[in-house]
Amino acid sequence: MTSVLYDAPGPRAKRRNIIFSVVFFVLLALLLWWVYTVMDDKGQLEWSLWKPFTQSEAWTTYLLPGLGDTLKAAALAMIIGLPLGAVFGISRLSDHAWVRGPAGAVVEFFRAIPVLLLMLFANEFYARYTDVSSEDRPLYAVVTGLVLYNASVLAEIVRAGILALPKGQTEAAQAIGLRKGQTMTSVLLPQAVTAMLPAIVTQLVVIVKDTALGGVMLGFTELLNARGTLAANYANVIPSFIVVAIIYIIVNFILTSFASWLEGWLRRSKRSTGAVLGADEVEELNPAAVGGSFGTGGEGGGPGGFGGFTHPPKN
Repeated sequence: MTSVLYDAPGPRAKRRNIIFSVVFFVLLALLLWWVYTVMDDKGQLEWSLWKPFTQSEAWTTYLLPGLGDTLKAAALAMIIGLPLGAVFGISRLSDHAWVRGPAGAVVEFFRAIPVLLLMLFANEFYARYTDVSSEDRPLYAVVTGLVLYNASVLAEIVRAGILALPKGQTEAAQAIGLRKGQTMTSVLLPQAVTAMLPAIVTQLVVIVKDTALGGVMLGFTELLNARGTLAANYANVIPSFIVVAIIYIIVNFILTSFASWLEGWLRRSKRSTGAVLGADEVEELNPAAVGGSFGTGGEGGGPGGFGGFTHPPKN
């Protein structure tokens, strides 16, 4: 028994898959047991190290403010980077070389530079040539670096998503008289967004995690940086790392879950209802096309006119 994508496993293949699954879960259980044993031997499971996380002070003083700064930097980078990436992605598809060339140079340049280096350059720029205070400078530098790098990556995602659409979509839009700008905004982009959404969400998750680079190099008080201060005060390095890792997992899981719901909603909203429009409904939608595009007979029903398409007489 076969399908389009793969051959259905036979009895031997099924037994082999079961054996591999059992071996994998046994090895995973042994690994977890080894980690637990090592942490217990080193005293990392003592209640005194985990007790601070049951108190409000550790959260209100360290973790929650750090999480707030992480989400603030990530949100600003998303809000600025998404439309900027869309603009550059569409510009790379332009028919004009003076638009396509500079857009491609900008995208390739910033995509080739590590995001940490962009943050460091931005921090020096704000320190030397602007009046941004030293307290706000790390946030500005982190957001600038994230925007420059991720906008260039998102530009390639947008360009690839548009190019992946069937060529017939563009030809159909041109056949009904839409200009290229109208084709892009009304036909291509709405369809490409659904296809691009998984890749866009992946990049948004990367943005959330890359805010930690600012805490390491620039002293930005994001979640990981706040964890270091908490661990220094409570001497619980390993437990603090575990708690912060769980927080990152929860935040990114919420982000991906929302994106999955949004993708499903977009797909459902674009489904056709299957309704067949009559002549009256078509005339209400586009009366100009009815009179001019379908023939010279106008609305009167003469030869070549739209009036020839009438409802059948009722008995």
